[in-house]
Amino acid sequence: MTDVRLLTRNLLSELQRLGETADTIYIVTAFLMRSGVRELLPMLQRAIVRGADMKIVTGDYLAITQPDALTLLFESLPEAEIRMIESGGVSFHPKAYLFGSSAGDSVIVGSSNVSKSALTTGIEWNLHAPSSASPLLFESAAAKFMELFLSPLAHVVNLEQIAHYREQYDRMNARLPFSREWEEAEELALTLGAAEKPDVVFERADDYGPVILEPRPAQALALQALNDSLAEGRTSALAVLATGLGKTYLAAFFAKSFGRILFIAHREELLLQAKASFERVHPKRSCGIVNGFTKETTADIVFASIQTLSMDRHLRQFDSDTFDLVIVDECHHVMAASYERVLAHFTPRFLLGLTATPERLDNKDVYSLCDGNVALSVNFFEAIRNGWLSPFVYYGVFDETDYSGLSFRNNRYDEEELLQLQIQTDYAAAVCAAWCKHKQTRTLAFCSSVRQVQFLSSYFAQKGVRSVALHGSSERTVRTTARERLETGQLDIIFTVDLFNEGVDIPRTDTLLFVRPTESTAVFTQQIGRGLRLANGKSQCVIIDLIGNYRTARSKFTVFTDQDLSGTATITSETLSLPGQWEFNFETAVIDLLEALKPKMNRKAELVAAFQDLKRTLGRRPTYLEYHLKADANARDIKQLFKSYPLFLQKADTLSELEEEVLTSYREWFVNVSTTSMTKSYKMVLLHVMLARGEQDWYKPISPKEAAAEFHRYLTAAPYRQKDWSSKKGKALLTYDETTVAKLIADMPMNKWSGSANGIVLFEDGLFSIQINPPAEHLAILFDWTQQICNGALHMYFERRSNEDFSIYQSTYTP
Repeated sequence: MTDVRLLTRNLLSELQRLGETADTIYIVTAFLMRSGVRELLPMLQRAIVRGADMKIVTGDYLAITQPDALTLLFESLPEAEIRMIESGGVSFHPKAYLFGSSAGDSVIVGSSNVSKSALTTGIEWNLHAPSSASPLLFESAAAKFMELFLSPLAHVVNLEQIAHYREQYDRMNARLPFSREWEEAEELALTLGAAEKPDVVFERADDYGPVILEPRPAQALALQALNDSLAEGRTSALAVLATGLGKTYLAAFFAKSFGRILFIAHREELLLQAKASFERVHPKRSCGIVNGFTKETTADIVFASIQTLSMDRHLRQFDSDTFDLVIVDECHHVMAASYERVLAHFTPRFLLGLTATPERLDNKDVYSLCDGNVALSVNFFEAIRNGWLSPFVYYGVFDETDYSGLSFRNNRYDEEELLQLQIQTDYAAAVCAAWCKHKQTRTLAFCSSVRQVQFLSSYFAQKGVRSVALHGSSERTVRTTARERLETGQLDIIFTVDLFNEGVDIPRTDTLLFVRPTESTAVFTQQIGRGLRLANGKSQCVIIDLIGNYRTARSKFTVFTDQDLSGTATITSETLSLPGQWEFNFETAVIDLLEALKPKMNRKAELVAAFQDLKRTLGRRPTYLEYHLKADANARDIKQLFKSYPLFLQKADTLSELEEEVLTSYREWFVNVSTTSMTKSYKMVLLHVMLARGEQDWYKPISPKEAAAEFHRYLTAAPYRQKDWSSKKGKALLTYDETTVAKLIADMPMNKWSGSANGIVLFEDGLFSIQINPPAEHLAILFDWTQQICNGALHMYFERRSNEDFSIYQSTYTP
């Protein structure tokens, strides 16, 4: 390690020297100051001109980062990828500079943030380690950087996001202005969530025995849906299978009809688990790992870490057509934008997304990852009904803890404030009493933090309970032994924090204990799945859930029902139970609490709030289709509550003066085109044909024969669109004949739309026309909004048809 150097002065000159030849520049810093950005900017701009892969991550902790620094970076380096971590009050203190180059890589880690004094005259200590001193350090550090960069807490920096942060910055600094750079007595390691979220340790669960040759029933059902989706001409699909039904094996069986395969995951453990599963199904094909330490890029089936694959230097090793099938595992963890670089690079024959928990409230981009095509969805209720997972009994126990005074940021409670409530003896006694009353033999207990895990385990041990505390820092042998001891009955309970959410199973677990506020329905669903595995001697799973007045106490129950619980619905034992399958038991105090927590915000306001959040994420106003695919809300509610997307945009206070004028002039048209009934797709396909004529001419009259060719082309371009011609008469239309198609257009969309449009649409003398005559200044806006409505309506129509098809699969399938 003789090449490692300590840098105590003028770090800037070293950064400038390394940056001049780097093809990869990754910077993570606790905060950014405009003074520091100005010093680095010339070097960074020259690197961008050379085509360097540049990523910068900073944080909002204590609102020290200057909004002007973010603006300067964003406007000066439009090609760079800049993200900000929403810390939620959790300390954020990393300072690292990574430079990759064909001449050699370098990592600098130390105390210097991006400010002029820290980079030049300040007293700072930084270690510079070139690849000659530690060949693997850069790859390891880059992988860790990408974990941070792709974290759900890392928000893309754009002008919308900067404006949103500026409000926080002004508010915080008005109360507690920082006149000097950050200083604190103790540097704490970054924690990515409100609770400590250590790495999960992989211990492979052998669910199917030593050899897997045939799909299990749920997988066979899923394969039928996926193969049909492929036959329909789809190029991507989302497969939703409840935890325990074997998503990885499903992917392995589906992969049999493809050549080279790429499997992408967000954790090393999932890569190893997937590789083991695929090797059983494909014993004659080579399987290789691509991560920070291994680069087996020539294997038939490549299992790649997204952290590694996202780096330009590694992504460029693969041609765009290298893989026939790309699989994104546990895609509920990632925003589609985070995978955009990788997915945009490849042009596979098919893209498959796998998840157990695609709920929109947690995962706004999961659906857009596969263009909204959910080929199948089997939740744990359907799996229990079919005997594929264990029945359960749920006990909702009242938690007297008052969460109302806790700080709540970024969808989670302040870690330290929450902890002070959870390490009270009275609280531990209540938890223990509830567990003793309802438990069976083997329990997994899910907690909020390592300190809570340790506190509760110690308390239970003092009461004579055989307990153990497990977390990411526990020794691997301790974790493995604890799992075996619980499985064999030598332990009563394991207290853990996010250790058994995914990838690790103890099938004989028959009791789950929740002693944490549910902050994510996706995580809650994953954790429930840990107790639903079938096992010898296990008749049911018991779920013991302590419920207090935390913010998501009502919304968490959306994982148990299709009911809309956002409004006035009452949550009771009777409304959720299905005798013989699952049973709910709520204490009276819990029912009263859930009634008291009914939301105060109305549905319209929720839709607008989701719009504003997505607008900040995108850095611009989302289209109607983008709102449907990416917003934390249901876009179909827009038609019900606002009649059309332009009227919704008006409610969101986002229209210009000219747009307001256009909306007033053509309100009747926008409402009509948005709300017209769509038993088939024909009306919107006709409008699509008209829009294809361009901004200047789209609204002008059109005859059935003029529309026939493009109408036919659109509906036959993809097999899934041909379903509207599935009847015997319709199938005759698959072969193009202008007269026949023109007659269909005249009889169906033109006549039917005209007859129900109250004069805004007419079909007279063989011409279909929209009764508008816009001036030139209205054309662009009118065309754009009409096209948005048309595209959104067509997408949602065919999406609904696909979901209906899978319902048919479920009702007719027999093993």
